[in-house]
Amino acid sequence: MKYAASVASAIDTFIDRFGMVTAWTSFALVLVMATNVLLRYLFSTGSVWSQELEWHLLVPISLLGMSYALRHGEHVRVDILFSRYPERTKIIGEIVTSILSLLVCLIVIRLSIPYVLQSWNYSEGSANPGGIPYRYALKALIPIGFALFALQSFAEAIKWTIKLNEVKAL
Repeated sequence: MKYAASVASAIDTFIDRFGMVTAWTSFALVLVMATNVLLRYLFSTGSVWSQELEWHLLVPISLLGMSYALRHGEHVRVDILFSRYPERTKIIGEIVTSILSLLVCLIVIRLSIPYVLQSWNYSEGSANPGGIPYRYALKALIPIGFALFALQSFAEAIKWTIKLNEVKAL
């Protein structure tokens, strides 16, 4: 169990690093959006490139940030029901949820790889004149983001299994 706990801890540390990337990307998004608003309303100007940059920054925030949210327990849960369950039932629910999340991630990764490869083969970019030409790089974050989420789901399954063994021992 100590080895499993150290694996889960290593995954948590790895995911926390991506959380920092997400935080800085969020800061960059705020700066880009503020600049776009100021340019639009003060100078009546703007660019397609800078507007597209907003959602190009939102993608890594979402795809890299979801594993960080799971790691820190900030994911969506129906707490009104969950809070009424006995401790053992909660832990089993967390284990099942972690395993199901891992399986869904593996399916999304499997299905997204041909989509990403097609985009890379065509060097897909923006359809808008003056837009960002690297849309294929954004699409590559789909399997990467879900791989990180799968990794964190695995770590969560380990941690909840350890907790279940502790509850059994009591």
